[in-house]
Amino acid sequence: MTRPPLTPAPITSEIHRRGLLLVLSSPSGAGKSTLCRRLLAEEPELSMSVSLTTRPPRSGEVEGVHYHFVEHARFDRMVAADGLMEHATVFGNKYGTPRAPVDDQLRQGRDVLFDIDWQGTQQLAETARDDLVSVFILPPSAAELERRLHSRAQDSAAVIAQRMAKASDEMSHWAEYDYVIVNDDLDLSVVRIRAILAAERLKRRRQAGLADFVKTLQQGR
Repeated sequence: MTRPPLTPAPITSEIHRRGLLLVLSSPSGAGKSTLCRRLLAEEPELSMSVSLTTRPPRSGEVEGVHYHFVEHARFDRMVAADGLMEHATVFGNKYGTPRAPVDDQLRQGRDVLFDIDWQGTQQLAETARDDLVSVFILPPSAAELERRLHSRAQDSAAVIAQRMAKASDEMSHWAEYDYVIVNDDLDLSVVRIRAILAAERLKRRRQAGLADFVKTLQQGR
């Protein structure tokens, strides 16, 4: 069931909220992709950042919806031109976030959801710390993580073994994140992330025009 947004409409047109960057990171199989889909369905002010990748499309993936699929040469040109907010190499493939569309969304007061790893999150923290809200998703157990990877039926046994080996290193970065959630109950995890969003949207630094609005109140206007 779709729940209503947790953030009420602005109380005055004089206060404009700047958008935020919501990052979800996790080892493969922890449920991050499912959480992203649920959040996008339940949060109308939230849009997905569409990354560039040099890997080929998987079955069912659509250009411009799931990823922008590009050649290595084009990817490298964008890196050289500072056109990516973050980029990383994962299992031999390159991934990155185009800067311009994200900046446009933030200025419009919309929030942008990122499905990236700890390397990308570190890069965002260096360049956009004030806009960043980072959440690390943990699986309830290693056995459950492996079961989920097998149940997806997307990867070979060799790739699943790679992902399990990499999971320990990925999880070692949990302390670098603002929030950590153990995804043992999908519905509860969605509620918790939406609560984080609601609180972060109301932070003082994201309320442009708030200081002037308070001054008018103090002056009795």
